[in-house]
Amino acid sequence: MAITVQSICRHPVKGLSPETLEAAQIAPGAGLPDDRRFALARPATQFDTQAPRWLPKTSFYMLMRDERLAALTTRFDETAGLLSISRSGREVAKGRITEPLGRAIVEDFFAAYLGAAAGGKPRLIEAPSGHMFSDHQDPVLSLINLASVRDLERIVGAPVDPLRLRANLYVDGAPAWAEFGWLGGEIAIGTARLRVTARIDRCAATNVDPATGARDMNIPKALKRGFGHVDCGVYAAVVTGGGIAVGDALEPPH
Repeated sequence: MAITVQSICRHPVKGLSPETLEAAQIAPGAGLPDDRRFALARPATQFDTQAPRWLPKTSFYMLMRDERLAALTTRFDETAGLLSISRSGREVAKGRITEPLGRAIVEDFFAAYLGAAAGGKPRLIEAPSGHMFSDHQDPVLSLINLASVRDLERIVGAPVDPLRLRANLYVDGAPAWAEFGWLGGEIAIGTARLRVTARIDRCAATNVDPATGARDMNIPKALKRGFGHVDCGVYAAVVTGGGIAVGDALEPPH
């Protein structure tokens, strides 16, 4: 059975909702375009855009601690730099987040929305070119094998929405957990090639239902109980840039 790309997702603002893409151009040394380009920094977080450095996820507002974020749907227009935020289908805020005034509007919204739980006013920060607010220290794409998610459902005893795993690429057609055998090898998708660099260890963010914001599962515990580890998915670094699209075949390492 051929392995194919079922969906491509980006998360323009770390911790907020995914956006689906039909196709994308990817380049060496970079992640998916506009993925984790912005982040809501906690008040004490220090980030220098002139000398960017990787920061752990605890530096930002994200689902592991702030599950209320999952109740929001966001859309980013990269041409206009405009972020729109909706709740229950109604737009509740909008700002041009590539500009100071627009960022301030969005920051004010999140300060009010999160309330006392925010611990202060969030700051919306933008990554300079070549940087992204990823949980991984290097710019990468994350990949989920949907067969592995189905096998995880067997342990959980209930459907598991793959969007809990907040990946860039969701593929199907490979045996469950086959992706762990690709570690260190190169995969081909479309006209691009990527090297699989690491397994993804899962945190409590996956416990949050991406549709409702309810903390209704314990995914790391289920992984540990069923498989003896807390990993699901892999990171891949772009080796040869090119175009990728939904429906493209994935060629695993030989």
